[in-house]
Amino acid sequence: MQELRQLRDLGCMRLDRFQQGTVILQAGSRTHEMGIVVSGRVHIESNDLWGIRSILSNVETGGVFAETYAICGESLMVDAVAAADCEILFLSLLPLLDPKNSRESWHTRLMQRMLRLSTQKNLTLSTRIFCTSAKNVRGRLLTYLSGEAARQGKTEFDIPFNRQQLADYLNLDRSALSKELSRMRDEGMLEYRRNHFKLNKNET
Repeated sequence: MQELRQLRDLGCMRLDRFQQGTVILQAGSRTHEMGIVVSGRVHIESNDLWGIRSILSNVETGGVFAETYAICGESLMVDAVAAADCEILFLSLLPLLDPKNSRESWHTRLMQRMLRLSTQKNLTLSTRIFCTSAKNVRGRLLTYLSGEAARQGKTEFDIPFNRQQLADYLNLDRSALSKELSRMRDEGMLEYRRNHFKLNKNET
């Protein structure tokens, strides 16, 4: 509690709320704050000049975003968008870069946490690259859904995307994705309803 008070006294913490669909941080801008998702979800998206969107990651409650940009000071290359009504705690990282705070009790803990977050973020991005490396629609779906089953430790689970968002995450056309899901269901590979999936193991 004392450490939290110290951070508040430094003026480096603020809480804000965003409605679903709101752009929290926009590509091209700069920030010295990282966002911590207190409630809701945030999508990290890439939107090109032609309006084509790719979802790079889904940040759940307790997750963080923009920490790398907050440290390096470079312009954002992505948008952070509220995927649901959410509450975000913004933490300025400028005190971390101030040598006079290096002996504070919270400083070492925050730096260790930042290292863990960086490692986790690299894993998240590597997972997406792995999911989109397959050359066909089925391959990408199988990679993603198998990965979710392994991550959640069960073959029946919910995913954090609707159909369009899943297509954006896997870099697929929504129609092609929906058709392939229907084929896989007809072949008995899986069952689904909206964002709920059940994978059926091959018994042969």
